[in-house]
Amino acid sequence: MLKSSTWIQEQAKTHDIIEPFVSQSVRDGVISYGLGPYGYDIRLHDTFRRPVESLNVIDPHNSREEQFETLQQDRIVIPPNAYILGRSLEYFRMPSKVLGIVFGKSTYARCGILVNVTPLEPEWEGYLTISISNVSGRHTAVYANEGIAQLIFLESDGKPAFSYKDVKGKYDGQQDITISKIQ
Repeated sequence: MLKSSTWIQEQAKTHDIIEPFVSQSVRDGVISYGLGPYGYDIRLHDTFRRPVESLNVIDPHNSREEQFETLQQDRIVIPPNAYILGRSLEYFRMPSKVLGIVFGKSTYARCGILVNVTPLEPEWEGYLTISISNVSGRHTAVYANEGIAQLIFLESDGKPAFSYKDVKGKYDGQQDITISKIQ
């Protein structure tokens, strides 16, 4: 079942599923973030990673830290048909019967920005690594400390046979922007 703002707020207070937690939607002069009716608009941290210009092939079987440069800024401009990696400002702790699904915000979608985040698995925790792609033909700006995507929570009627923590998922507990890795 889709979880409401009442459930999200209760879980944030009693189980710290979102830290820091903003209990209302903040919208004045920014791309909105915080609690919504049936989800939570996450913010973008001010640290970004982008592939170095000399990288010809991005290969998940051969990713290395030196293939990416790290930038820290309040605004980043993404060239046409390029992408960056960012991370959420919020830290998440997923309950055992809950899956999180992330969707990009409409303000960015209308500028040609697509946001991709894989599902937040039951009992996963950490900062989200966010892939932000510019599919427009123009340079497009993205802003730190403002909304980047909406997270919705779906609760199952029972616990899964195993959780992300049970299988020792490779991205569990991530603290920084994490490039792809094969275990």
